[in-house]
Amino acid sequence: MKTLLLATLFSFLMTASSIYEFKAPGLTGGTIDFSQFKGKKILIVNTASQCGYTPQYEELEKLYQQYKNKLVIVGFPANNFGGQEPGSNEEIGAFCKKNYGVTFPMAEKVSVIGDDADPLFKYLAAEAKKAGTPDPVIKWNFTKFLVDENGKLIKVFPSKVKPMSDEITAYLN
Repeated sequence: MKTLLLATLFSFLMTASSIYEFKAPGLTGGTIDFSQFKGKKILIVNTASQCGYTPQYEELEKLYQQYKNKLVIVGFPANNFGGQEPGSNEEIGAFCKKNYGVTFPMAEKVSVIGDDADPLFKYLAAEAKKAGTPDPVIKWNFTKFLVDENGKLIKVFPSKVKPMSDEITAYLN
């Protein structure tokens, strides 16, 4: 019992308190440091190259270009749903560049659900649950998490919500 209590306390103390505490390896090298995005909104998206929603890359790039003075988009390739992101980081990067001209930051491939979920997605899912988003928070590829200029989660958008939709752009105008 004492061990369980200590483990729970340790887990609580080790939980991030802000999006700005996270860093991720970039798809083409370097590090994506979320603390560099203070003062801008951040749209975090779990992506996949072989999904019915993959054409959303085009709108994500358009959104990024249109609002880049106040919005950063960060894509996280994940193979959690239907095995729709089987490629290597190099293959994913080439696909995104060639087919959609992606210039927004992309992280290395991660897991976004389950025990091996990336800590950032564990954090985002926990924040979403606190805000009343029902489980599962991430139901499929291209789930979008919008974070405000102060690092607080504003809203989670399901896959079907297109990046240039009024549902998302209303928060940017």
